[in-house]
Amino acid sequence: MTTIDTTNELNQVPSTHVSWKPGTLIYPVPAALVTCGSETDGYNIITISWIGTICTNPPMCYISVRPERHSYQMIKRNKEFTINLTNENMALATDWCGVRSGKDHQKFKEMNLTPVMGEKVKVPYIKESPLCIECKVTQIIPLGSHDMFIAEVVNIMADSQYIDPKTDEFKLSDAKLIAYSHGHYYKLGEEIGKFGWSVQKKKS
Repeated sequence: MTTIDTTNELNQVPSTHVSWKPGTLIYPVPAALVTCGSETDGYNIITISWIGTICTNPPMCYISVRPERHSYQMIKRNKEFTINLTNENMALATDWCGVRSGKDHQKFKEMNLTPVMGEKVKVPYIKESPLCIECKVTQIIPLGSHDMFIAEVVNIMADSQYIDPKTDEFKLSDAKLIAYSHGHYYKLGEEIGKFGWSVQKKKS
């Protein structure tokens, strides 16, 4: 088998990139409000952006939380949480719940958010959120500054105003979701493509 050495060729490619210190610069990311807690220790809301999907079948996701956060022990003890996606109307509450501690504030009340008890978890979801993802923790992995809570998605609470009655499709594009990028919140921009469009055959 013949191999082609492209080292010299690659070294000749001009670049404007410079080596920078390692960091968490994978952006944009979701700006989600995670609800947690129980009746005995009170319900709380924590803003989390270190969050994502990790498996389709079974549906699983993760959140990463600093152990010193007020919500950490609640999630670790109860093994349940709900991820509430946020939109433009919730931008202020999303930021506020991330810079205020539940030890000192009643976040639902102070941000005029409405708690509704979940169907599959004993944790409230946020009525104002367009999509709420109920989760049960299956594993906790200490990583360093954060611990990763791996969880199975056990239920979805979807705001019916975004469900197309004809197709039963949930139109996330109509929910005006927001994203977080390196210290700033942003509206999502216009659609530039869809899954599979790059290889889709044109109709004759």
